[in-house]
Amino acid sequence: MNAKRRRLLLAAVDPMLEPGEQVEVATVVNLSSVSVRRTAAFAVASAVMSGGAMAVIPTPVPMYLAMTDRRIFIFRANPMFARPEEHLMTIPREGLVRSEIKERVLNSSFVVSSPHDAHALKITFPLLGRKERNVVAAALPQAS
Repeated sequence: MNAKRRRLLLAAVDPMLEPGEQVEVATVVNLSSVSVRRTAAFAVASAVMSGGAMAVIPTPVPMYLAMTDRRIFIFRANPMFARPEEHLMTIPREGLVRSEIKERVLNSSFVVSSPHDAHALKITFPLLGRKERNVVAAALPQAS
């Protein structure tokens, strides 16, 4: 994450921090994956509708993740500008566990879950975010 994006994310998170709470990691992530089948169907449909002039491929909306020693903050990132657009969720870190890291050529991911909640969150880190991924992964114990 470049300095401008980091500065804008930290400015958005700052008013939400409790006394003594500090941001440990700030990075760009994806929280949902776009399936290959859906991508292909969308590309074919857009090519047919445009008479073969163009094909459109959907991409996941980038998100900002900021992790403190107490919580994880998720913001929707503006794809055109560096600023965070909307605060989507805050997750307490207490009790969170993660799955094993799945390494891919262009990205890596793991699933974060809580034993107190039925929902899980898949976090996908871009290739350049491996350092931040390692910090987040080290902070969350692996589920057994």
